[in-house]
Formats: sequence, structure tokens, C-alpha cells
Amino acid sequence: MERIELTAGTIEYEDTGGDGPVLILLHGMMMDATLWDATVADLAADHRCLVPTLPLGAHRHPVRPDADLSLPGVARLVAEFVDRLGLGGATVVGNDTGGALVQLLMCDGAERIGRAVLVSCEAFDNFPPGLTGRTLVATGKLPPALFGLFMQQMRLRVLRRLPVAFGRLTKRGDAATARWTAPVRQRPAVRRDTVRMLRAAAADTRFLQSAAARLPDFRRPVLVVWASEDRVMPPEHGRRLARLLPDARLVEVEDSYTLVPLDQPAHLARILREFTRPPGAPAARPPFGAG
Repeated sequence: MERIELTAGTIEYEDTGGDGPVLILLHGMMMDATLWDATVADLAADHRCLVPTLPLGAHRHPVRPDADLSLPGVARLVAEFVDRLGLGGATVVGNDTGGALVQLLMCDGAERIGRAVLVSCEAFDNFPPGLTGRTLVATGKLPPALFGLFMQQMRLRVLRRLPVAFGRLTKRGDAATARWTAPVRQRPAVRRDTVRMLRAAAADTRFLQSAAARLPDFRRPVLVVWASEDRVMPPEHGRRLARLLPDARLVEVEDSYTLVPLDQPAHLARILREFTRPPGAPAARPPFGAG
């Protein structure tokens, strides 16, 4: 992992390098860059992938006490990341709350984005999303020490798999969810960041409704990828986003919950590769042995 100092503090990120199309991939709350590991491992052969770990609860480096940890504030942090690394014109991809951040960038900072990909994410009035999101945001009302005690329960797989935790977010990614809870369980400063972030989220739950009114002004290509079995992000929201955006198409993914990069990483890589393929270029052959 590489590091960059931004106004909020130290941000870790993965950069696969290379000369291919540039992808910036964003994760959701209580997740880190490893959400994208399997998809990036596939795409890195012909893409440059940059994956920051944002201060959304699974980060390892606490941010500054005055950092704006509202979701619009984190979206501005992503814009700063893009500017500092000279990544303007990249394809920006977001899953879960990462997709909400992409929508905010599409409204304020659209000049930085060449293309956008929204993968099973919060939209419209679905914030906090479902039982999972409502439970997480509610825990932000706890003092940091009590929040840490609550999160200690996430060491147990049976509790991580509950609908109020990660059970409705991923079919196959329990090993990743176990890693994601470690920083907030072990680092008091990260717990303080996370509680601030969750309280800021609770203070403004209508920000995506405001963004939706402006999304039709984004006229660059958009790919909407949605898990057909999603029980947290309604599949109808994916269809609605595709209708709302002037240059969008929808792909639905079977046998996956919200976290498509964990449940269907190879399929998602193929979808992204096709979306970023230059016009007229031949379709890439799947790797030997790929399904």
C-alpha cells in the first residue's frame, strides 16, 4: 500500500501502475480497499487500478480531528485524491457507500470523471440502507468506548452473518468482513473517527435525494451494475438510475448480494473491462480457465 497526505490526513491506497485505462475504485462504510482485491487482480493485467482506503471505519490511520467526515466531505477527499495524483478523466467505480460517493462526484466534480460505474449502492431515499445500514448508523450514537465494545462482537462469524451486520451484504466474503472490523476494534483513534463519521451520516440522510435531482446533468457514460438478489440496495433503484442518467446502461449480476466484488469478482472484472474498452477495439479474451 502507498500513502498520500491529504488535508484530512494520511490515506493509504493501492496503485497497480501500468499504461491501461485508469480505474479508481471506492468502497463503503466499515470496509477498506481489500473489497476490490480479487477484481483488481484480474483487471491489473490491462488497467491501472487505484484503490484508496477512505476514513469510513476500516482505515488504519486516524484522520485529523477537524477532518470533515460527512459523506459529502469524504467525496471532496476523493476529489482531492484525484487532483493530487493527476487522475482526471479516469473511470470512477463505487460499490455500497462508495457508489454514493461517486454520485456526489458526478454532481460536484464531474469534470474529474471520464466515466462512472455504480455497483449496487445507496441511491435516492435508501440511506441508511436497509436494516444493515440503519443498525450501523444507530450505533454511532454510542460513545466511542461503547461503540468499540459493540464491535468486539464482530469477531464471531455467527454475529457477522446476521442481517444487522454483513449477512445481507455478501454471500462469500466473510473473511474480508472479519478483517474490516479489526481497526475499529483495536485502535481507539479509529473508533473516534468512525463514530464521528456515523453521526455525520445520521445528521444528513437526504443528501442522495438532492444528488438524484442533479444526476441527469451528468452526460458522460455510466454503467450501472446491480446484484439481482440484493436485499439492501433495491434492484429497482439500479433500473431507476439507468433510466435517469442520459448515457447509462444496466447490467444485473446473478448469485450475488450487495458486495459484487466479493461475490462475483471475475464477472465484475469482465463487465468493467468491456465498459472501458476503446470503441472499435476487439473484445478481450478471458484468461485461460476463466468461466
